[in-house]
Amino acid sequence: WDELPEDIRKVYERLGLPEIEKRALAGLSAQLESENIYLAFKKFLEEQGVILMDMSEAVAKYPDLIQKYFMRVFPPSDHKFAALHGALWSGGVFLYVPPNVRVEAPIEAFFFIASELESQMEHTIVVADEGSFVHFIEGCSAPLFKRYSFHNGMVEIYAHRNSHVKFTTVQNWSKNLVNFNNKRALVEEGAVVEWAEGSIGSKISYVYPSAILKGRNARVSIANITVAKGPVWKDGGAKVYHLAPNTQSEVISKSISSNGGVSVYRGLIKVARGAKNSTASVKCDSLIMDKESKAFTYPKNEVEEEEAYVVHEATTGRISEDILYYLETRGFKEQEARRLIVLGYVGDILGKLPFEYQMVFRKVLELEFEEIGGYA
Repeated sequence: WDELPEDIRKVYERLGLPEIEKRALAGLSAQLESENIYLAFKKFLEEQGVILMDMSEAVAKYPDLIQKYFMRVFPPSDHKFAALHGALWSGGVFLYVPPNVRVEAPIEAFFFIASELESQMEHTIVVADEGSFVHFIEGCSAPLFKRYSFHNGMVEIYAHRNSHVKFTTVQNWSKNLVNFNNKRALVEEGAVVEWAEGSIGSKISYVYPSAILKGRNARVSIANITVAKGPVWKDGGAKVYHLAPNTQSEVISKSISSNGGVSVYRGLIKVARGAKNSTASVKCDSLIMDKESKAFTYPKNEVEEEEAYVVHEATTGRISEDILYYLETRGFKEQEARRLIVLGYVGDILGKLPFEYQMVFRKVLELEFEEIGGYA
C-alpha cells in the first residue's frame, strides 16, 4: 500500500471500499473512467501461468485468445445495449487461469467514474480452464455529480470442465448515474459458477446476471441484494438456461425499497428438452419500508423437459409491527430495531460476500437508511 503512488491511493480512498490490498492479495486492478490506473501482479500468478491485465493490453498481446472469447457468450445482437457496448467498449480486465491452477486469494478490480457526463463501458472476461479455481471481486463507485453519467459494462465468464468461478460485485454508484450491466457465464461439464451482487447506488439500474448451463452436472448460484432508496428504479434478477442433464441452479434475490424507491425482479428459468434431472430453485423477497415505495416481481419459467424440477417462491411485505414491539420491549430503540431487522433480512446473502465486503456493505446500508430517519 505504501508503495502505491499518492494519487492512486487517493482514488482508492474515494472509492469507499476496504484496503484489502494491504493484505497482499493475489491481484489488484482499478479503472478510472476508461483507463486502467493501476495493476499489480503477484509473482505466484505469473509463475502459475495466470494472465491478468487490462483488456486493451490483452487484445494487443493475446489477439487469438481474446478473439476466442470476446463477446461470444454475450453477442452484440443480444440487445441494443450489448450492441452499444460492442461498439464503444474501452478498458476492463482479462483474467485467464490455466488448467488445474487454484488462485486461493481473491483478485480485485475497482471501477470508478470520476466526472459527470462520462460513460464507462469496460469489458471483463474471466476464463477458468479445466479444473481451476478463481474468485474475482469488482467494486464500482462514483461521486455525486450535478448531471448524469452512464455505465454500460459487460462481464463474460467461461467456466471450463470441472472449474469453479466466484464473481462478486459491490456496487455503490452515485444517485445520478444510469447503470446497465451485462453479465453472463458459460458453464461446462461439472463446472460451478457463483454470482454474488450487492447493489446500492445509481438512479436507474438494470442488472441480470445470467448463466448457460451447457454441460452435464454444471451448477450456478446467483445471489443479489438490491437497495432502492429515494426516487430510483432498480430492475434486476437472474436468467438461467439449463441445456444439459443433471444441471442445478439456485437464485436468491432480496430487495429493499424506501423513500419512494421502486424495486423490480425479473427472472427467467429455462429447462431445455433433454436436460433430464435438472433442478432450479428461485427465491425472491421484497421488503417495503414505507407507503411511497413499491416492489414488483415478474418470474418466468419455461420447462420443456418432463423430468425436471423447478420451484419458485416469492414474498413481499413490510416490517412487522409485532416484531418491532417485541424488540422495543427488549430495550431496543425503534431505529436500532429497524436496523437489526433489515440486516437480518439480508444476512444470508451478505454471508456470500468476502468478510471485509460484508462489513463495508453493512456500513453503507446503515448510512443509506440513517439519512431517512433510521429505517423509517
